[in-house]
Amino acid sequence: MKLLALDTATEACSVAVLVGDAVLERYELAPRRHAALILPMIDAVLAEAGVAPTELDAIAFGRGPGAFTGVRVAVGIAQGIAFAADLPVAPVSTLAALALGAVRETGHIRIATALDARMGEIYWSTYAGIGETVQPLSEERVCVPLAATAPPGDWFGVGSGWLTYAAILSKRLSVGGWLGERYPRAGDIARLAADPGGRDQWVPAERALPVYLRNEVASKPTATFP
Repeated sequence: MKLLALDTATEACSVAVLVGDAVLERYELAPRRHAALILPMIDAVLAEAGVAPTELDAIAFGRGPGAFTGVRVAVGIAQGIAFAADLPVAPVSTLAALALGAVRETGHIRIATALDARMGEIYWSTYAGIGETVQPLSEERVCVPLAATAPPGDWFGVGSGWLTYAAILSKRLSVGGWLGERYPRAGDIARLAADPGGRDQWVPAERALPVYLRNEVASKPTATFP
């Protein structure tokens, strides 16, 4: 299988190509520079992999939750490449990708993800690592840290929300540790999209939809192309 994956939903900007089990990735922390960086990154990683867009099986992208503008960038570019190459798209949760990265990095299998959503809120969900993928244990939601909940048990926290609200979140659930300066990576988006369960979520390019979680932006139209 050959997948191109991209994510621009947070402060990080990343692109990856998955060929079989191998992943080539470009990753940079670059707030407000995603639109300038993402296309050169795509060209570079495709060239390194020796893969043309028409040879891909799908385009995966971080569909949110995350920054409104950043999510729009990923959706638009994924759609543009998919339409041009006649490919399906694979929308992947940025929180699930964050959780998978934590599983791979730390070995913990019960992950509480929190991305700073600004305005005193977080994007929140919990996951269990199962083999090479993650299984959601609660719904994704945007909430104040004091409203964060998790199933009983011990958890490992990951994401920028922990950097800001660790003291509050640690009182809401049993936490063995946390990593705050972590963001979703395109390589993990590619891994989730390529998983047999993830392939059930592939859709035609015109159905590439963002997930904002906040009602005030969820109803706004998104651009089809960047």
